[in-house]
Amino acid sequence: MSNAAEQPRSPAPYLRVVRGDPSNEEVAALVTVLTARARATRSAHEAAASGRGARSAWRDRSRLVRRPLTPGPGAWRNSFRSA
Repeated sequence: MSNAAEQPRSPAPYLRVVRGDPSNEEVAALVTVLTARARATRSAHEAAASGRGARSAWRDRSRLVRRPLTPGPGAWRNSFRSA
Protein backbone atom coordinates (compact mmCIF):
# COMPACT_ATOMS: atom_id res chain seq x y z
CA MET A 1 0.00 0.00 0.00
CA SER A 2 1.24 3.44 -0.83
CA ASN A 3 0.95 6.62 1.23
CA ALA A 4 -1.00 8.31 -1.57
CA ALA A 5 -3.94 5.96 -1.02
CA GLU A 6 -4.02 6.76 2.72
CA GLN A 7 -3.86 10.56 2.34
CA PRO A 8 -7.25 12.20 1.74
CA ARG A 9 -7.25 14.60 -1.18
CA SER A 10 -7.98 18.21 -0.42
CA PRO A 11 -10.80 19.70 -2.47
CA ALA A 12 -10.03 22.24 -5.17
CA PRO A 13 -10.47 25.85 -4.01
CA TYR A 14 -13.72 27.57 -4.97
CA LEU A 15 -12.10 30.98 -5.12
CA ARG A 16 -8.65 31.86 -6.34
CA VAL A 17 -6.99 35.28 -6.35
CA VAL A 18 -5.36 35.77 -9.73
CA ARG A 19 -4.02 39.28 -9.38
CA GLY A 20 -3.31 41.57 -6.44
CA ASP A 21 -2.84 40.90 -2.76
CA PRO A 22 -6.21 41.21 -0.95
CA SER A 23 -6.38 41.28 2.83
CA ASN A 24 -8.28 38.65 4.79
CA GLU A 25 -11.11 41.15 5.34
CA GLU A 26 -11.43 41.84 1.62
CA VAL A 27 -11.59 38.13 0.82
CA ALA A 28 -14.18 37.62 3.58
CA ALA A 29 -16.31 40.48 2.20
CA LEU A 30 -16.15 39.01 -1.30
CA VAL A 31 -17.12 35.55 -0.06
CA THR A 32 -20.03 37.05 1.89
CA VAL A 33 -21.36 38.88 -1.16
CA LEU A 34 -21.01 35.87 -3.42
CA THR A 35 -22.71 33.59 -0.88
CA ALA A 36 -25.63 36.01 -0.44
CA ARG A 37 -26.05 36.29 -4.19
CA ALA A 38 -25.98 32.51 -4.64
CA ARG A 39 -28.59 32.02 -1.91
CA ALA A 40 -30.88 34.66 -3.42
CA THR A 41 -30.60 33.05 -6.83
CA ARG A 42 -31.28 29.60 -5.39
CA SER A 43 -34.37 30.78 -3.48
CA ALA A 44 -35.68 32.56 -6.59
CA HIS A 45 -35.29 29.37 -8.63
CA GLU A 46 -36.99 27.31 -5.91
CA ALA A 47 -39.87 29.80 -5.73
CA ALA A 48 -40.30 29.71 -9.50
CA ALA A 49 -40.20 25.92 -9.53
CA SER A 50 -42.83 25.64 -6.80
CA GLY A 51 -45.11 28.13 -8.58
CA ARG A 52 -45.30 30.55 -5.66
CA GLY A 53 -43.11 33.29 -7.14
CA ALA A 54 -42.27 36.41 -5.21
CA ARG A 55 -45.14 38.89 -5.00
CA SER A 56 -44.53 42.34 -6.30
CA ALA A 57 -45.48 45.38 -4.22
CA TRP A 58 -47.19 46.73 -7.34
CA ARG A 59 -49.68 43.86 -7.14
CA ASP A 60 -50.50 44.52 -3.48
CA ARG A 61 -54.15 45.62 -3.45
CA SER A 62 -54.02 46.85 0.15
CA ARG A 63 -52.26 50.01 -0.98
CA LEU A 64 -55.47 51.02 -2.77
CA VAL A 65 -57.44 51.12 0.49
CA ARG A 66 -57.50 54.50 2.20
CA ARG A 67 -56.80 54.83 5.91
CA PRO A 68 -59.82 55.65 8.07
CA LEU A 69 -60.49 59.35 8.61
CA THR A 70 -60.06 60.72 12.11
CA PRO A 71 -61.85 63.84 13.33
CA GLY A 72 -59.79 66.76 14.50
CA PRO A 73 -57.89 69.77 13.28
CA GLY A 74 -57.06 69.46 9.60
CA ALA A 75 -59.39 66.47 9.07
CA TRP A 76 -61.06 68.15 6.09
CA ARG A 77 -57.64 68.53 4.45
CA ASN A 78 -56.75 64.87 5.09
CA SER A 79 -60.03 63.69 3.54
CA PHE A 80 -58.69 64.62 0.09
CA ARG A 81 -55.44 62.67 0.49
CA SER A 82 -55.57 59.14 -0.81
CA ALA A 83 -52.98 57.56 1.46
